[in-house]
Amino acid sequence: MTKTLRLFWRRIKAHPLARIGPGLITGVADDDPSGIATYSQAGAQYGLNMLWTMPLAFPLMAAVQSMCANIGRVTGKGLAANIKDAFPPMVLRVVVLLLLIANILNIAADVAAMGEVSELITGLNRHLMTAGFVFGILLQQMFIPYHRYVFFLKWLTLSLLAYTAILFTVHVPWGEVALRTVWPRFKPDANAAAVVVAVFGTTISPYLFFWQASEEVEEMLAIKGSIALIRDKRAAAPELRRIRWDTWSGMLYSDITAYFIMLATAVTLHTAGITHINTASQAANALRPLAGDAAYLLFALGIIGVGLIGVPVLAGSGAYAVSEVMGWKEGLERKVRDAHGFYSIIAVSMLLGLGIQYSPISPMRALFWSAVINGVVAVPLMVVIIIIVSKKSVMGSFTASKPLTILAWIATLVMGAAVVRMLMPG
Repeated sequence: MTKTLRLFWRRIKAHPLARIGPGLITGVADDDPSGIATYSQAGAQYGLNMLWTMPLAFPLMAAVQSMCANIGRVTGKGLAANIKDAFPPMVLRVVVLLLLIANILNIAADVAAMGEVSELITGLNRHLMTAGFVFGILLQQMFIPYHRYVFFLKWLTLSLLAYTAILFTVHVPWGEVALRTVWPRFKPDANAAAVVVAVFGTTISPYLFFWQASEEVEEMLAIKGSIALIRDKRAAAPELRRIRWDTWSGMLYSDITAYFIMLATAVTLHTAGITHINTASQAANALRPLAGDAAYLLFALGIIGVGLIGVPVLAGSGAYAVSEVMGWKEGLERKVRDAHGFYSIIAVSMLLGLGIQYSPISPMRALFWSAVINGVVAVPLMVVIIIIVSKKSVMGSFTASKPLTILAWIATLVMGAAVVRMLMPG
């Protein structure tokens, strides 16, 4: 019996999911407070008729993120460093500048939502709570080494389970849900296109591309003797298998949660005639009289939990990108004194995001412009990613498979078409 248990335990430890990390964290960061606001608005405005977006988004987002993870692990360099090597400098500079602007605006919206929700729960001033979150996250990123910090982030991923639990507190017409998921009813006008762009834009976001590629490099450096797969082909099979399991399971976790958020607001807010949601905290507050204190509290705590993951990912992705452009030392495993530029970008991004709370700029307007920039940047950036993973000069014998490439091109076309329809008048 003991021998059987030991064998079983060894098999569990050997399974790729035993080393989940970048894919899972990236997936949960995808459902940050601004994402929750977007999914809530889709559910409130269109009821069950936007649920179809999540089954469609899953394979597309997983394919693109898998490509980014492979780029990092195969080359041993982040996405920005690979773009720098393969494209003219102007391409990278424009992409990284837009990435930074979008990230700062997104951080502003996220920390504002966390502060508002904290005020709802505790009664303390939202600006005070927002500042507390910003400085707390900043200190953790600067002074806790990556291998310890990532352990904290992994446990925070459980906060997404709050949105699954909400569905146990409300009535859900599951037959109608299944029907509308595959056969929605809505007018495909510019407003609907804008919601689709927002959903796909917050699901397939540029900052996640840069983050996951760089975290694969961090994971590689954290293992003694580990080097880029292009120079160590013997380690390729188990590492690429781990990446597939990690990325696809992380994206599935993210996608199912987004589906449940949309569903929860559809069967509560939309049913009650509440069709306009500005913030994630507004969605939480609106749930209270409709679904009870339990649903409200779960929704609110989930916002704080995912915010504690999403905000450092936003700040970190920009820091990785800028550092790779400038040739600075980067990495959350490094001490502040060894990577001044890297940590300066994180600090500036966080503090500017905080500063917007005290400026005339509305955090929700910041979120709108962040979504627009993400939608515009994502399309050409995905083309660049597909080109990189298809180059043997970059990836060696680990170029992307045909199915993965097809899914990535579909994601690019869907995003591009939605952006064009959103910008068309009428």
